[in-house]
Amino acid sequence: MPSVNKRTESAEQTPQAAAPTPEKPPTAELQGTNLYSDLMGSDPTADALLFMQTCAKADATQLAKIHGDLLAKHWKLLTDLWTPGLNAPVIQSENGDRRFSGSEWQDYPLFDYLKRAYLLTSQSLLDSVLSSKVDEETKRQVEFFTRHYIDAMSPANFAFSNPEVLKLALETKGQSLVQGFINLYEDWAKGYISLSDEASFEVGRNLANTPGAVVYENELIQLIQYSPTTDNVYAIPLVIIPSVVNKFYILDLSPEGSFVRYYVSRGYTVFIVSWRSTIPALQNLTWDDYVEKGVITAIDVAREITGQQKVNTVGYCVGGTLLACALSALASKGESPASSMTQLIAMLDYSDPGEIGVYLGRFISELRLKTLAHGGIVSGKELSRVFASLRANDLIWSFVISNYLKGKTPNAFDLFYWNSDDSNLPGPMFASYLRDFYSDNKLIQPHALTVCGEAIDLNNIQLPIYIFNASEDHLVPWKSGYEGIKHLSENVQFVLGAGGHITGPINPVSKNKRSYWIDGNLEGSADDWFASARSLQGSWWPHHAMWLEKYSGKQIKAPNKLGSDKRPVIEPAPGRYAKEKI
Repeated sequence: MPSVNKRTESAEQTPQAAAPTPEKPPTAELQGTNLYSDLMGSDPTADALLFMQTCAKADATQLAKIHGDLLAKHWKLLTDLWTPGLNAPVIQSENGDRRFSGSEWQDYPLFDYLKRAYLLTSQSLLDSVLSSKVDEETKRQVEFFTRHYIDAMSPANFAFSNPEVLKLALETKGQSLVQGFINLYEDWAKGYISLSDEASFEVGRNLANTPGAVVYENELIQLIQYSPTTDNVYAIPLVIIPSVVNKFYILDLSPEGSFVRYYVSRGYTVFIVSWRSTIPALQNLTWDDYVEKGVITAIDVAREITGQQKVNTVGYCVGGTLLACALSALASKGESPASSMTQLIAMLDYSDPGEIGVYLGRFISELRLKTLAHGGIVSGKELSRVFASLRANDLIWSFVISNYLKGKTPNAFDLFYWNSDDSNLPGPMFASYLRDFYSDNKLIQPHALTVCGEAIDLNNIQLPIYIFNASEDHLVPWKSGYEGIKHLSENVQFVLGAGGHITGPINPVSKNKRSYWIDGNLEGSADDWFASARSLQGSWWPHHAMWLEKYSGKQIKAPNKLGSDKRPVIEPAPGRYAKEKI
């Protein structure tokens, strides 16, 4: 395969026996940009003014009714303080709201009053925003930031208005508060809120420990090949392109929860890309670099090592978008190196990106993407904080209460450990992603986007395609994922799994949790598909593995070594790039 060798050699920037990378590479700041502050609103006064302007445009009669109802219900709350239990509650917290699940919030009338007064006022604020006569985009933005303000102002977030915190402080004679200050100081030094007991995990020891080896590397990626565990394997290998935002090992967590290990056990020769966190020397890398030096190079090397003309491909999150660009660009050149394409919680149609669109709309308009396009590093820590703020009660405030107000140590949870193991991104690549995909939605427009010198048209990807989305995904709404099928070939299998952005795709067979839906009518809307789909209990992994078998060729004897004579083993999996910290 001469074209494979030529392209791979041109993409290879570092020798196979590269010098070890420092465990903690130096970082550069993106000049003039503090991503989290800019997205959250660096000017609270301006946000407050926008809120007041929005409410001022509400229907006066409806606004008066909202405020009148609020005063009447507050008065009833006050009178109920003197007659507890005699009347039905004015308002109750929603099911699943863990902030007020402790019995202390019900046992003490004063704190019960604080809770209900907060809930009443919160609902009134939101009703005022929703009743305003402004355009939907402005209303959506104001509602979004109003919810953030409401979440932050919860009485559960303050020691003297949280009865659980006060009770624990009394029981421990103040030691819980002392330990909370210690936890706060340690997290302040680290620069992020601890979500997991980090001492319990180590990449390569009890995470990302599926046996394998790095068989190729350049300055952007390491390619890992995993050791077979079956006597025979499918001839056509499986190449996985993970997201660029965090490390690849979301797909190779603990052994019982490893997506990679499961497919190895099913007889697949699995390769996975380990993206390198951006260091100053790589701050000018572009979207095209990630496609050419990352996705296409990984596919070429896997074909070369296995001697196969084709590979099966899986793209996870942003990795799915990169994969679609790569396969479309190759198709435009008359190349078809893939036997199938699987998209896991990936977005192809960005017309409705969900809540993240509120953030990114502000980012795109205020920071002028030219700043990013000229180079620099987008901090992975900042990105992580942005994503966490989309589920602030679960991923921020619950840990503020537990870690700092109650002085507790977070539980050992592999998903949260991975979530805190961030990766930096190069400014030009990130700018292209925001502009071309989130802002202009070019991927679904034939020939509107050029990648690696080729005009992109998703219809060029004439392959069997498997699309998986998660029902509660807040980063890639499942209905947005479904819209992508309208721009692909007809041979598409759409599967919806229960769970969120992480728990949906990472659903191990051994735990037999959750469910998934298949076989809906693809000719209508997402709602039509769901109405006609059938539900199955358990993990979706076996369903995908059986689908993949049809495109994986015959069974052959498993290789007795990893890599090849030309691509010798560089180091054991998970490799240096996965162990780098920022």
